[in-house]
Amino acid sequence: MNRFLTPSRHTWLHRANPSLKLAVLIMLFIVTIQTRSIDFAVYQAAVYIALLFLLSGYPAWKVGLLVLSFSLVFVSSSLTMILFGKGDHVWWQWGLFRVSEESFYRGLHLGFRAIAFAAEGLLFVMTTPSVKLFYSLMQNFRLPPKFAYSFMASIRLLSIVWEEFLIRRQALRIRGVRTGRGPSGLLQHVRLYAVPLLSQSIRRAHRVAVAMEAKQFSGSGRRTYYYPSAFSRYDGLAVLMFVIALTAAYYAAAAVPWFGIEDVRYHGQG
Repeated sequence: MNRFLTPSRHTWLHRANPSLKLAVLIMLFIVTIQTRSIDFAVYQAAVYIALLFLLSGYPAWKVGLLVLSFSLVFVSSSLTMILFGKGDHVWWQWGLFRVSEESFYRGLHLGFRAIAFAAEGLLFVMTTPSVKLFYSLMQNFRLPPKFAYSFMASIRLLSIVWEEFLIRRQALRIRGVRTGRGPSGLLQHVRLYAVPLLSQSIRRAHRVAVAMEAKQFSGSGRRTYYYPSAFSRYDGLAVLMFVIALTAAYYAAAAVPWFGIEDVRYHGQG
């Protein structure tokens, strides 16, 4: 799993300041939320997926697998709106299911916006190590160290808990422990897994908290950092690239519309 999540090469987007990338992508999220045109949503999804293939630093087959999972995001986001949304021009109805022209296009719009959200977030995650992000937030956005280091410690503890879960499962299998089915089996799973893992996690979290307090991670005083975070020319290049991508999606929607619907919101008759 670690090898799968490791990029095969580092692009210039990896070198951009993580805090700046986070701020820019938050603004892109806001633009996507405010998008009412279905064509603009389609082209946003297409542009961000293209950036994934070009700048993520991962092989095309890995990015393709991740993009393929977007189909589930699309179906889960759009199907509910298509089947249960409001609309005046009904195409098909059976029981509680009701597909209208308005609900169909709003469902497609919601699905493409969900793909755009997923592509934006995945592009950020695939080009930004979590450790560098928190170091950048501390240095550039003045995030208190006690919060940043707590987040980094919690991310590390999650992997440790997962390893302990696998070890415990293998140990129980070797000992021939079997659990039943139904409610009694669920209670056995809780007793065999949840309680021991939870107690170990509490003890480990307490030790980490004591160690952080002993090392004065409370944020008082001036600190030095192992990973310095500064701004560079790659930051301006990243901002320019995202602005160009968003502008290209906007003008492509105006020049080559697929649906020609500027506002998919339901206004009702009259």
